[in-house]
Amino acid sequence: MATPIKNNSRLTLAMERTGQWVFSQDIPTDVIVEVGEANFSLHKFMLIAKSNYIRKLIIESKEADLARINLSDIPGGPEIFEKAAKFCYGVNFEITVHNVAALRCAAEYLQMTDMYCDNNLCSRTEDFLSQVALSSLSGAVVVLKSCEDLRPMAEDLKIVQKCVDVASAKACVEANFPSRSPPNWWTEELTILDVSFFEKIITSMKSRGAKALTIASAIITYAERSLRDLVRDHSGKGIKSLDSGESDIRIQQRELLESIVALLPPEKAAFPINFLCCLLRTAIFLRATNSCKQELEKRISVILEHVTVDDLLVLSFSYDGERLFDLESVRRIISGFVEKEKNVAVFNGGDFKEVCSTAMQRVAKTVDAYLGEIATYVDLSISKFNGIANLVPKGARKVDDDLYRAIDIYLKAHPNLDEIEREKVCSVMDPLKLSYEARVHASQNKRLPVQIVLHALYYDQLKLRSGTDEQNSNAMTTRNQLQADVSLVKENEALRTELLKMKMYVQDLQKNQGTSSKGSAKKPTFFSSMSKTLGKLNPFKHGSKDTSNMDDGMPDLTKPRRRRFSIS
Repeated sequence: MATPIKNNSRLTLAMERTGQWVFSQDIPTDVIVEVGEANFSLHKFMLIAKSNYIRKLIIESKEADLARINLSDIPGGPEIFEKAAKFCYGVNFEITVHNVAALRCAAEYLQMTDMYCDNNLCSRTEDFLSQVALSSLSGAVVVLKSCEDLRPMAEDLKIVQKCVDVASAKACVEANFPSRSPPNWWTEELTILDVSFFEKIITSMKSRGAKALTIASAIITYAERSLRDLVRDHSGKGIKSLDSGESDIRIQQRELLESIVALLPPEKAAFPINFLCCLLRTAIFLRATNSCKQELEKRISVILEHVTVDDLLVLSFSYDGERLFDLESVRRIISGFVEKEKNVAVFNGGDFKEVCSTAMQRVAKTVDAYLGEIATYVDLSISKFNGIANLVPKGARKVDDDLYRAIDIYLKAHPNLDEIEREKVCSVMDPLKLSYEARVHASQNKRLPVQIVLHALYYDQLKLRSGTDEQNSNAMTTRNQLQADVSLVKENEALRTELLKMKMYVQDLQKNQGTSSKGSAKKPTFFSSMSKTLGKLNPFKHGSKDTSNMDDGMPDLTKPRRRRFSIS
């Protein structure tokens, strides 16, 4: 009777069954077969009748009466050996899609071929494979799955190749002519496979002319099943315990991801962009190779016009949603798309700086909205914020309202910035491209630097003075005039300050000198003369914003006075 070495209930049940049909022979056993943790007490003559391998072991043994045989390396282990032994004893057992590959390998190992004995186990398993197991896609996939622990023998016996051929052929047929609902049910069947076997099927499908979308459907389903927690979760909820450390499971997931990326068909637009963004976030989290991340970045940049803010946010945050990833991937993706658009514009003979495509304008709007979402995070530096904003060409933004909103959010989330830093944040925005509503908001926004508020207010005054419509105004001319006028305002303010300082200085000198006789006429001094002279000076006569110090005499009527709207 078979005797287990360790307390293993599964082996115990199997060997109890073995003992029942062995002792039914009413002949004492004469050999013990060791298979892993189990010992099987059997009869030599029954085994020799079917197994040429065991016959050779007994004949070639140096022992006169070989009483123990070790078959621990038999494919399938004790359970499969039990079925092989039953076959030797002529006891019926069931061959299924789950055990047929292991039985075929064990039969080969034990040399149970038709050359040694007619209708032996090898031919019986081959018949089942061809007539039953490989007659359907599901059966071929299950058999292929069982071969994962039977390599390399399963490959040498061509079992793997037969399964791959059948599975790929039937998958191509199902993709074109679905036989059940849902139409992509066959992609779910492939998800149970090891990635190496899945790769063989995908390669075989490509060689059979399968469409890129068909291949993409299979890869998407496989990736979402095999990397379930990493790829399918878009929000980061429920996986705060994930750690990107170098644990064994992380290493396995990284290798799996890199294998999946290597399978992607060359057609860049075969995959939806949200799936590619999830793959890239997984690659960043698992610290995949640079080549793996670059391949995903290139694919995303090609179809960036279809990206949403949520897709970009998927790339930007860790799975717990509490910290920003390195934003370099986002920068490279946007930069790659802009470069592609430039090349297209040059090829078409256009000027990319002045005229941008609809796709570029759509991406610009998405990037501005994306900046508004990440602006609330304290660890986002000015250089990173500006770096992403500056990637979008100026001509791609018809108005800068969305960018202004992002800047305002950033300034609100970073209240400790000084004037220079706030000006640096606002440097990515063109105040002349704000809508009327945005300019009104900017003129009342205390978070903005003074210069931006000046721009917002003065632009409207220039428009009122010129009487031109906002839609038809020349932005470049207005910008130059605005810059010149702002410069003049600064110069006038500086000169007025110097004059006030000089007057105060002269007055202090006059007070300190004192007078000996208050009623007598006094001779004008140099400083008093200078004070009167300076008082008569009117440096703002032709365009000053400040008229408080103008001479009280009659105005010069020979020239019309030039009037300006005050901005103070």
